[in-house]
Amino acid sequence: MRWFPALIVCAAALASGQQLTHRRAPSFSLPDSKFTQHDILDYRGRWLIVDFMKTNCPHCTALTATLEEVKTRLGSKLGILEIVVPPDSLATVAKYIAETKTTAPVVFDSGQVAAAYFNITPANQKPFDTPHWFLIDPGGMIVHEWNQASADSKDWVKQLDQFVAKK
Repeated sequence: MRWFPALIVCAAALASGQQLTHRRAPSFSLPDSKFTQHDILDYRGRWLIVDFMKTNCPHCTALTATLEEVKTRLGSKLGILEIVVPPDSLATVAKYIAETKTTAPVVFDSGQVAAAYFNITPANQKPFDTPHWFLIDPGGMIVHEWNQASADSKDWVKQLDQFVAKK
């Protein structure tokens, strides 16, 4: 019996009290649509945004535009990885990349990476919302997370700038 559904996307992040921040970022290596592996360890030494998103989510599309602006402004100080889970496919991701013109890698997760980031276990199968993104510092620690409400307000960009300015 599979304990982890292939798609866990909807309401609020974790009500169990387990912290999603102030811990080492779970490591992973995931393929993009061209089957190139993207390893989180390749981003050590600079800031990284790990964005869990869906290609049919209007909030995710808006966030992608903002991420592109931030990436251009911060340059080599910041890396971005966008992660999709099923039912997104090669076709939906190709269409998303063409429409949004994102330059960030969009990588495919079957659910295990999402489970690690959201502390999902057999006893704790709470859903998470999209977009939902994590800021990882140059040392590999998750220092902050944002969710859909943050994407709509764009206040998160000011918070990001404050984090990057500290180090």
